[in-house]
Amino acid sequence: MLKMNGTWWRRGLLAVLLVALAVGIKMYFFPAAVANNYITAAVTKGDIETTVLATGTVKAFKQVAVGAQVSGQVKTLKVQLGQEVKKGDVIAEIDARTQKNTLLTEEAQLTNYNAALTAKQASLAKAQLDFTRQATMLKEGASSKENYDAAQATLKVAKADVVQAQAQIKQAKLSADSARLTLSYTQVVAPIDGVVVTIAVEEGQTVNAVQSTPTIVTLAQLDKVTVRAEISEGDVTKVKAGMPAYFTILGDSVTRYETTLASVDPGPVSQSDNTSTASSASTAIYYYGQLHVPNPERTLRADMTTNVSIILDQAKQVLMVPSTALGEKNDKGQYRVQVLDKDKKTSERWITVGLNNNINAQVIDGLTEGEQVVVSQVTTAASSASKKTMGGGPPMGM
Repeated sequence: MLKMNGTWWRRGLLAVLLVALAVGIKMYFFPAAVANNYITAAVTKGDIETTVLATGTVKAFKQVAVGAQVSGQVKTLKVQLGQEVKKGDVIAEIDARTQKNTLLTEEAQLTNYNAALTAKQASLAKAQLDFTRQATMLKEGASSKENYDAAQATLKVAKADVVQAQAQIKQAKLSADSARLTLSYTQVVAPIDGVVVTIAVEEGQTVNAVQSTPTIVTLAQLDKVTVRAEISEGDVTKVKAGMPAYFTILGDSVTRYETTLASVDPGPVSQSDNTSTASSASTAIYYYGQLHVPNPERTLRADMTTNVSIILDQAKQVLMVPSTALGEKNDKGQYRVQVLDKDKKTSERWITVGLNNNINAQVIDGLTEGEQVVVSQVTTAASSASKKTMGGGPPMGM
């Protein structure tokens, strides 16, 4: 009985080994069938646009550095940082004692010249009478030629004195007006409506306007801002003033600020900024594109970084497929795509494409809405094949 059990056991073990060997040979020499899994996308309707991308910086629509035109001590500052001012509002006052004294001196000099003119006009009147009398007496033979000539010379001198006095008065008036204007400069006023964005001095500080105009404050108009977009030389020939554009800011990539391209600077950025850069083959060239946008809530602030898109072309509510679905291009300008049907079978189709921004492509002809196009293909095995690196039999010792 024990001998029969041993025989059956050996026969069973041999059968298992034969089956395992047969399975291994099949999997090694006849691997499992390969199946294709497709990643697809539906043909949809939507908006598509081709754009030129640029990085920009927010600038005030208008910015003015308000300076002192006279030297002296800043007595009072009448504004604070962020304060809105109107054109003509007093921003600061500079000690005006020197300018007032100068004006009083010039006015006194003018008064003196006016008095001198009055005296010289009286002398002229007397000289005119003397000359007239001498001329009459000379005709009647009652006076000599010498007296007549003397009276005539005196008249000429009196006339010249009056002309001189009148010139001195004109000069004194100009000096007084200049002194009065200089006195007015001690009150620094706002030249435009705007917001105080910087204050460069403090009360009690002395400013010197002899060699340059020291800045007191900087005013900026922020209810409207300008975005200066740096457009690369490879794209600058594609854009022109009037093209629609939009931008977002780093702090809010969702909100789009719609506007138009107002202008493109004729010279590169280095010329617009009055800077010089060493030229080299690796130096990129950019040109400023100017965009203006209202800023009533003052959301946009100076020197913010923006991502600008200038729209070259656009189409709305058109058929689109991902650009990755496009295959080769034929001589007719059509692209090959693979279409997956309901039975999970693919077929090739040639389509006509319009706009293509390398993300989506506009389908003009060849596809209908809802069809599935293949954008990627993944190859998998239907069952796990035996790797050739694996041994064909059980480990030694079994």
